[in-house]
Amino acid sequence: MPQIDELLRKMPQTGASDLMLMVGEKPKFKLHGEVVEIEGYDVLEPDRLREILYEITAPDQAERYQNHWDLDFAYGLEGVGRFRSNYFMQQTGMAAVFRLIPSHIMTLQQLSMPAVLVRLCNIRAGLILVTGPTGSGKTTTLAAMIDHINTHQSRRVITIEEPVEFVHPNKNSLISHREVGTHTETFASALRAVTRQDADVVLVGELRDLETMGLALSAAAMGTLVFGTLHTNSAPKTVDRIIDIFPSDQHSQVRTVLAESLRGIVAQQLLRKKGGKGRVAVTEILVGNQAVASIIREGKIERIISVLQAGKREGMQIMDDVLDALVKEGTIDGRDAYMKANDKSRFEKYVKDDGLPEA
Repeated sequence: MPQIDELLRKMPQTGASDLMLMVGEKPKFKLHGEVVEIEGYDVLEPDRLREILYEITAPDQAERYQNHWDLDFAYGLEGVGRFRSNYFMQQTGMAAVFRLIPSHIMTLQQLSMPAVLVRLCNIRAGLILVTGPTGSGKTTTLAAMIDHINTHQSRRVITIEEPVEFVHPNKNSLISHREVGTHTETFASALRAVTRQDADVVLVGELRDLETMGLALSAAAMGTLVFGTLHTNSAPKTVDRIIDIFPSDQHSQVRTVLAESLRGIVAQQLLRKKGGKGRVAVTEILVGNQAVASIIREGKIERIISVLQAGKREGMQIMDDVLDALVKEGTIDGRDAYMKANDKSRFEKYVKDDGLPEA
């Protein structure tokens, strides 16, 4: 049995979301958003960590890590689950992070997601983005949305990821999982092929560059339902980010395509529950409509806030409103809400005596 399996098996038992290994440090878990040292383990020496990490990599993966000092792959452990694994180099030497991917795909209802996400899943074509910082639960939310389609619709679904995380068994839909570096060279090359593979729905693990973004927009405009992620924390910033990826002389054309194809943005963050046990997802939701399309075409992105405020009947909501509601009902702490808020002035009253800088 690989030596790392002992640590990985402890993760679901303790509730840890991540395992972190680094030369010169003891192994650590991330537990409810906090980094904690694992008892009973020694500081990792270079040779020891090298032995642990290379024990679960194939020869081509080890070669890739040695040549590029970065490696992403999925590691499965029977009876426990799958782990998104990232090897990298840092100041003291080798390091790795393992993120637990639950074997059970939770539904949107089990995640307590707003009902509007179900409506987004029923759209036939366009672009839907789930955004947020690393570790905000984007992958879990997207998996629940794909599972809803798989359960309730008969569609051809292709996921393009690096690595493949949640594995969906075929239910009413037919699903193909493609891993970048294993089944396809790049996100862009996989996206170019989706029309030839008769895809109705495509999930793109990360819209990381201009070419991938351009192909995703084109696929959405041509009748495919495209799901993707970005590392942005609000709907207006997401729209700005998409446009700014492209050269300035293409902005007008991109705004037109985006206005026609954008169906929804779910900006998500995870916060600790009050008391430190468990976390709760907080979402800002923009639903694409005629008002949103006009704003994007005209480049008046700052007006999206007004649409969010006026769109509650359509299921829209602003991140700070949700944070405020969760503080008032006692689910999260006001200090944590302040740290995640876009308009920090709304939450200053919770931190005035804490020594935190005010907005």
